Amino acid sequence: MPDSLRNLSQEEIQQLNKKLVRKIDMIILPIIGILYILNYIDRQNLAAAKLQGIMHDLNMTTQQFATAISILFVGYLPFQIPSNLIISRISRPGMYICCAVIIWGTISASTAAVKTYGQLLAVRAILGVAEAVFFPGAIYYLSAWYTKGELGKRIAALYIAQQFGNAFGGLFAAGIFHLDGTHGIRAWQWLFIIEGCATVGIGSICAFLMPEFPHNSKILTPVQRELAVWRIESEAGAAEGTENEGTWKGFSKALSDPKLLILIFCNLLSQAQGSIANYFPTLVASLGYSGTTSLLLTAPPYVLAGMVYWVLMWYSDRKNTAYPIIIGCIATACGMYIIPMATLNVGARYFSMMILPFASVGPQLVLYKTINLHLARPVSKRAAASALVNAIGGTSNIWASYLYFAPPQFYAAFGTLMGCAVLFALTITFYKWLVNRENRRLASGDPDQIAKVVKGGVTEEMVSLGWRYEMY
Repeated sequence: MPDSLRNLSQEEIQQLNKKLVRKIDMIILPIIGILYILNYIDRQNLAAAKLQGIMHDLNMTTQQFATAISILFVGYLPFQIPSNLIISRISRPGMYICCAVIIWGTISASTAAVKTYGQLLAVRAILGVAEAVFFPGAIYYLSAWYTKGELGKRIAALYIAQQFGNAFGGLFAAGIFHLDGTHGIRAWQWLFIIEGCATVGIGSICAFLMPEFPHNSKILTPVQRELAVWRIESEAGAAEGTENEGTWKGFSKALSDPKLLILIFCNLLSQAQGSIANYFPTLVASLGYSGTTSLLLTAPPYVLAGMVYWVLMWYSDRKNTAYPIIIGCIATACGMYIIPMATLNVGARYFSMMILPFASVGPQLVLYKTINLHLARPVSKRAAASALVNAIGGTSNIWASYLYFAPPQFYAAFGTLMGCAVLFALTITFYKWLVNRENRRLASGDPDQIAKVVKGGVTEEMVSLGWRYEMY
């Protein structure tokens, strides 16, 4: 405990902690949330552009459009790992993230200038490289500020922002339909111009507002700064930005941890189910409505998903649990995959589409919380683990983009996603058994058993603090 807190009572420290968390929430969460909305809008606006004529204007086939969707991840996925290794070693992660926002906004706006399918592929691949900084970087950044009991709801806030970005993106795209032909510019071109320029402007403002790490943040008083550092240090043994563990050593430690390999496979299966977002306007359009109406109908499922995410992570934080949430979401998603394959009834199909966004993506929230709590130290290992899970898991978005053919029932897509869900449930159940075995070894007090856990990725300092694998 720092000297500035030693003379304070437990009640005074709790009050100071409440004020600190409130302050962090009021400053950091709105900035990260807004940037993630922009991130998702700029990534998913091609799905809306499909309904605004981009396929016709660029003479694209359905297969070529799927490639244009998936090629973003060719740049997005491999660059997440070096980016997160960089962010774990620099003192200004906030500025680093905001610079990436400005760059991807510029690239997104330039999509309006493409004239051929090849040019679209090139711009999308470069956009993926720029956007690779944000999501794993934001998760790592939040885990540097929040304790394990606080992190879940903050990750949920990110996903809520994602869903509101999806909802707003659909509504915004529907409005831009009316600009078609203005100044000789097609509606889909206006979509990229307006959304890309908005991203550049907002990213520039956030660069001056976004704090850095707790130990060097200018938004905190000296006492608050020491408390913010101590909160994290007391849980996992070292404060953010204070360890000297080498970047590549942390990377190698992450790869040698079998728990990470299991979590990567789980996220691979989970992200395959999340690929539904790339084609959600198309799925809704299969109900038989016009392009504008289809875009408007995409908003309610995303708004509902945002609210459910908050409930799921509130429950996860309150009960310190993850496994029941994952299994519950998987079971729900399986039922919803069956409905559009089994019936053409519009009401039943739209009901399934109301549920699928949160049921298919919900497990990812607790997976990212698991990664940042179970692979906490050293920080370079956690940064690498977060990027590896998102990067390798995200490859599902490449192959899953080719599943959405043969409307309106999309047998290949929904059948494959159901298979992924079942395999995900089996794998996460094995992970539950594995970490519970490690906890039994830690609780045994036997030096030989504890040595096996340390070899599996837990540090000696974490053992001395009484650390355990929680939530499973």
